[in-house]
Amino acid sequence: MRRETCRPRPDWDATVRQQGLVYADTELPNGSVMSYWDESACYAFDLPEVLRLEEATEELHRMAVTAAEYVVTHRRYADFGIPAWAADAVARSLREQPPSLYGRFDLWYDGSWPPKLLEYNADTPTALVEAAIVQWYWLEDTRPQLDQWNSLHERLVAGWAQIKAGMYHPTLHVTWSSEEETGEDLMTAGYLAETARQAGLTAELLPMLDVGWDGRRFVDAADQPITTCFKLYPWEWMLAEPYGRLALEPGTPTTWIEPAWKLLLSNKALLAVLWELFPDHPYLLPAYLDGPRAMPEYVAKPLLGREGAAVRIVTAAGEIESPGDYGAEGWCYQEFRALPAFDGNHLVLGSWVVDGESAGAGLRESSGLITDGYARFLPHYVAAHRAI
Repeated sequence: MRRETCRPRPDWDATVRQQGLVYADTELPNGSVMSYWDESACYAFDLPEVLRLEEATEELHRMAVTAAEYVVTHRRYADFGIPAWAADAVARSLREQPPSLYGRFDLWYDGSWPPKLLEYNADTPTALVEAAIVQWYWLEDTRPQLDQWNSLHERLVAGWAQIKAGMYHPTLHVTWSSEEETGEDLMTAGYLAETARQAGLTAELLPMLDVGWDGRRFVDAADQPITTCFKLYPWEWMLAEPYGRLALEPGTPTTWIEPAWKLLLSNKALLAVLWELFPDHPYLLPAYLDGPRAMPEYVAKPLLGREGAAVRIVTAAGEIESPGDYGAEGWCYQEFRALPAFDGNHLVLGSWVVDGESAGAGLRESSGLITDGYARFLPHYVAAHRAI
């Protein structure tokens, strides 16, 4: 893997907005604006490298599912901050295996082997539109003879087709939080609805605040039943709200995507359980729940922290704290591994899975050691010709 300087396309800003990246700009604390989409540089991969990264991604997903099964078997819910009343529903969800669509691993990777797991965004991952669509069109415009580590769109459509086969009603409600102001959640929900439509489903967009309860089932704004619901809305938020218990009741006739057991994969406590089950695994960093132990350098992550959430980094040079709400739900302490730097930019590799299979990559750069809301997305290509 290598970073290359590129010449941006003429009118690239208008182009990416037309393709759905309405959140292409990021406002900085000083009031100025920077571009989130950055095609002044790109990353190049070799094909054998991509194949190895795909294998690593799928192995990490299998390990994560094994860890979830272990947590349920040993009733380790308290370690994850899951309330006792929700435990049986999470166990039932894992046992019954309702439909699950996608997730994204964030990996440390500098071009050498092996990659290291930083976290698993398994419930409501975003950065999807730019990874699946916008960077693909960039490739078509700039390097049409080359390929990309990107089968996201095709795999999402196939994933929905598989889910459709098990639905007794073809209508899918796609919900998101309308309180998110940049438009990213809306565009992500809209894109997922479009992939569902291409799979033959009837997909309807619905703000989460418009989901109602009629006394026996969840309904939409027109009082029509919600039988299958994709939610770009974290389970931990749902459990903290009045309808959370209803969403987990076994008699409630709504299938939620992602399912409740994904609570276990989107929680930072997963990192500690993985290290407990697979100590010294080459794709893992040491991680603990009871403190940093003997690690001289570590990152303290809130168990339920989402992308851009506050973290605390302790290194030999001192401490770094990112701004934000640190919460009180508990911490996971993971060994510190500085993000690799390319031309002074710190990179995190997002490796996507759809239905448990590797589906593509999205690369984000930050100026500091924490990938926060001021990170930039850069496209990539694979330095091998497409198969004919």
